[in-house]
Amino acid sequence: MSKKTGKSTGKGNGAKLTRSRIEHDSMGALKVPSQALYAAQTQRAVNNFPVSGLAMPAAFIRALGDVKASAAAANLELGTLSKPIANAIIKAASQVASNELDEHFPVDVFQTGSGTSSNMNANEVIANLASKALGESVHPNDHVNYGQSSNDVIPTAIHVSAACQLSEHLLPAIAHLRTTIDQRSRELRKTVKTGRTHLMDAMPLSMGQELSAWSAQLASATRRINDTRKRLMLLAQGGTAVGTGVNAPLGFAPCFARHLSERTGLAFKPNRNAFESISSQDTAVELSGQLKTLAVALMKIANDLRWMNSGPLAGLGEIALPALQPGSSIMPGKVNPVIPESVAMVSAQVIGNDSCITVAGQSGNFQLNVMLPVIAYNLLQSIELLGNASRLLADDAIAGFTVRADILNESLHRNPILVTALNSEVGYNKAAEIAKAAYQQGRPIAEVAAEMTDIEPKRLKQLLDPKKLI
Repeated sequence: MSKKTGKSTGKGNGAKLTRSRIEHDSMGALKVPSQALYAAQTQRAVNNFPVSGLAMPAAFIRALGDVKASAAAANLELGTLSKPIANAIIKAASQVASNELDEHFPVDVFQTGSGTSSNMNANEVIANLASKALGESVHPNDHVNYGQSSNDVIPTAIHVSAACQLSEHLLPAIAHLRTTIDQRSRELRKTVKTGRTHLMDAMPLSMGQELSAWSAQLASATRRINDTRKRLMLLAQGGTAVGTGVNAPLGFAPCFARHLSERTGLAFKPNRNAFESISSQDTAVELSGQLKTLAVALMKIANDLRWMNSGPLAGLGEIALPALQPGSSIMPGKVNPVIPESVAMVSAQVIGNDSCITVAGQSGNFQLNVMLPVIAYNLLQSIELLGNASRLLADDAIAGFTVRADILNESLHRNPILVTALNSEVGYNKAAEIAKAAYQQGRPIAEVAAEMTDIEPKRLKQLLDPKKLI
């Protein structure tokens, strides 16, 4: 039983006075804030890891709640928990899964590498709520954590949280971005522009074709992510401490996976080799790599938009992005491509997160990976950022940009690279002479070609028509 004590002063200047209570664990007594739903083990972690002020993500806490509720349901079905205790745990864990109790999950990301502190945080909060509801003691280890270990709970929560966020957040956002791009691509299928390779003038294409490449990149990214999702659905739960399943009741793993699948609507299964799921985080590393590839695609799209929008007088000026905010504190009237810039920064963050996850993924020493919390944090941050950035890019940049047709047409007809279409008529060397002359004289390629070849004007016009060249 906990005891109420007097007021204790929090750390730092201006800290509020907080009433505390005494909680006990296997290491002894400890003061815990009286309003906190957690107990001694969580408080020890709060005291031990004042590192970043970053708590575990809401999606991860939600997954912990779903894991604990599903474990209790499995234990009830297998007869290892009584019905009153199991139901009280399921109800409390469902509150955790709803994210209404996130303030009671204060443990820093940079904690013990197994995530034991976060697992015990969930166990203590759920035990506290279940005990109050039931009117009898529900133990965080003996009841809430029955048949489980932090070593299988945390890897499972990583997979569950990532799978749910992909399904509910990122993949719909990518689909929305693709739909927006495809719509603009159809609208602009007849808008011809100068192509560019090496940032230099190249053969023409339609703006619709240009945008179709963006859509195809996103389609490929979606396929890659969906391929990884197959492995994300395989769970460590049931392996307990080292993968042998010690203290887990017979049939726990498949029973747990079935209940979890019913709760989430996703088809989770036990990994046939729990040793792999506990000792490594290869699937998280793989998924992070796919997210990095998506980030690269988004940065490419964002930078294309920035270049096309550049100017509007001294740059390419091919499009005008929606004007969203003043662009300078000193230059009146300046408007910047803020959404593509935001997306590019998101992409850089995701690429950095992937480097961290890569290092963390190889930190599986014998039977346990010991960088699980930072893998969870970075993986979920990447998914969240990419989903948000995709919708921003779609709604506030691509959907609303306008095309400056006069700029496109002016540069298109003066583009000496159109001479490429004459290669088969006059040969590469002669075509190069025509192109150089057009560059030097600043004249349209058709005029110069008419003077330097004996191709009939009608035939020449057909050969150099940009619309036919796309």
